[in-house]
Amino acid sequence: MTTSLEFGLDTFGDVTKDAAGAPLPHAQVIRNVVDEAVLADQLGIDFIGLGEHHRADFAISSPETVLAAIAARTQNIRLGSAVTVLSSDDPIRVFQRFATADAVSNGRAEVILGRGSFTESFPLFGFDLKQYNELFEEKLDLFTELLKQEPVTWQGKLRPPLKAQSVYPPIEHGRLKTWIGVGGSPESVVRAAHYDLPLMLAIIGGDPKRFAPYVDLHQRAYQQFGREPKPIGVHSPGYIAETDAQAREELWPDYKVMRDRIGKERGWPPMGRDEFVSEAEHGSLYVGAPETVARKIAAAVKALGAARFQLKYSAGPLPHDKLMKSIELYGSKVVPMVRDMLAA
Repeated sequence: MTTSLEFGLDTFGDVTKDAAGAPLPHAQVIRNVVDEAVLADQLGIDFIGLGEHHRADFAISSPETVLAAIAARTQNIRLGSAVTVLSSDDPIRVFQRFATADAVSNGRAEVILGRGSFTESFPLFGFDLKQYNELFEEKLDLFTELLKQEPVTWQGKLRPPLKAQSVYPPIEHGRLKTWIGVGGSPESVVRAAHYDLPLMLAIIGGDPKRFAPYVDLHQRAYQQFGREPKPIGVHSPGYIAETDAQAREELWPDYKVMRDRIGKERGWPPMGRDEFVSEAEHGSLYVGAPETVARKIAAAVKALGAARFQLKYSAGPLPHDKLMKSIELYGSKVVPMVRDMLAA
């Protein structure tokens, strides 16, 4: 699968800071994300994914709307979510929004569906967290019926049934490319195979090789279902600068701010510099000079047989100009290096 490796970028629209160190307005962050996507398109990067969140530190709550703005200013880059929290949304509305994004982008839209590692959308939209798993399972079942683009007859437990109901607009050509985002649940890996959907592994810490058993499980599940396996992708955080030292020094303060803020909510201890360095050297934090990052990506792709690598390039309040430089180095230097390494 590495011969046709795709390269992507992800962002949650992290609220960044201005030259004086003050947080930018959410509106400006969103406009900056559009500019970042335009640069990615100019560099020939294959995909950009926007995460959905409903909290103060992330500016993007409606990825499809931002993707439509990106579509108007780009030509080739594929446009998707990273992820869409299907559990707290309506599958029909999700399909309609992405079908619309697919129309305005001339067929470049795709969606990554997940349960979400943040849960603020559940109380916001009136869903019970006790039904966290049940909501996703049922809504994914309905969403896969919509992908067939035929009149839908469907019945579940958590919403009224549908009988020969058509959904508009349809996808103009083919069907909407749909991934399942997985953070480490074997059940989710098997679920992706059950619904015959490609798998996106969110590897945000530790040696990426530890996810090899999930890849094996994915393959075995497909064998049991009697189908050819769909592709596997990898999503991990990172940052690129001219040298390893520069990349670490620029990323560390803002990465720690983000990590400690989220860690406080989840009961994690503050991140120390040793942990940060360990993740950079041995884990799933792709930070460093272009060659350093390229070697780590190539190794992870080989170990997991990934068909796409997506770099989560935003990290807390790290400023927009530094993100733009990191994107430029990713597209102009890292991507060609990885391709050369895999071809050698």
